[in-house]
Amino acid sequence: MTVPLSILDLAHIGEGETAGDSFRASVTLAQRAEAWGYRRIWYAEHHNMPSIASSATSVLIAHVAAHTQTIRLGAGGVMLPNHSPLTIAEQFGTLETLHPGRIDLGLGRAPGSDQQTMRALRRTPAAADGFPQDVLELQGYLTGESRIPGVDATPGKGTDVPLYILGSSLFGAKLAAALGLPYAFASHFAPDALEEAVEVYRREFTPSAQLREPYVIAGVNVIAADTSEEAQEQFLEAKRRRVNLFLGRGRAFTPEEADLVLASPAGRQILQMARYSAVGTPVEVTEYLGRFAEHARADELIVVSAAPGREAWLRSLELLAKEYGLAPA
Repeated sequence: MTVPLSILDLAHIGEGETAGDSFRASVTLAQRAEAWGYRRIWYAEHHNMPSIASSATSVLIAHVAAHTQTIRLGAGGVMLPNHSPLTIAEQFGTLETLHPGRIDLGLGRAPGSDQQTMRALRRTPAAADGFPQDVLELQGYLTGESRIPGVDATPGKGTDVPLYILGSSLFGAKLAAALGLPYAFASHFAPDALEEAVEVYRREFTPSAQLREPYVIAGVNVIAADTSEEAQEQFLEAKRRRVNLFLGRGRAFTPEEADLVLASPAGRQILQMARYSAVGTPVEVTEYLGRFAEHARADELIVVSAAPGREAWLRSLELLAKEYGLAPA
């Protein structure tokens, strides 16, 4: 296989776990992923979600970077309208200064939260409207060509932390193309516009100082196990967990109740979110990823392991790395 593999770590807090347990698991995964040969690990900004611990994305990246040596680490992504561009430039400039050549900065415009939490973040619904200008302002701080006279990011100025535009619609595709930035599509949970968005991005791409040719990263769910049956059992458990996450509203469904929900219109919407999922033996998963990379016209895949339980989660990514032929850089 020639398409590099990376990992999106959602910093999941499992049943009976604490955020501290999640962080320790993220360090373990990063150390092993570095040895297995994955290209990068990204962490996504979410807020007010009891099962996800990556709200302070830059802090988590700093912690994992201090416990690894070579693997690239980054945000996948920072929800930029939640922050001032200067603050993010300083944070990621600090990370790049501490860990040169290892830091990525993916940028999204969604709130990463619900409406109530958005207000608690001091964000207004109109904040997303300024996303393109915020990206340019941030880029200026990092390249040392500030767009705000007399204001520089220290640290940050001249670090040239690479930017990536994240998206699940044509808006992000057009923006990434116009700015000449890599484009990462969230097809692991929002698959509908994948083909059209990639087509628009590649067709409209304009070369930039950061990037001469278009570069697409596509997200895909992965569960690899020793047998197909075991992988499918884990996939069913993952889908049940999604029912609780999206529809639970403070209550937990029994497996039987979750299966009934999955058979309903609301459940079918949850299943649709996981349309791009590689589930099976390592051989089956690797073959699926090859087909998906071609379908998505992707230059890189970023995988999300939905396997329930820490051991199955790590085992899934280890099996994939070995079958895929990854090797440390």
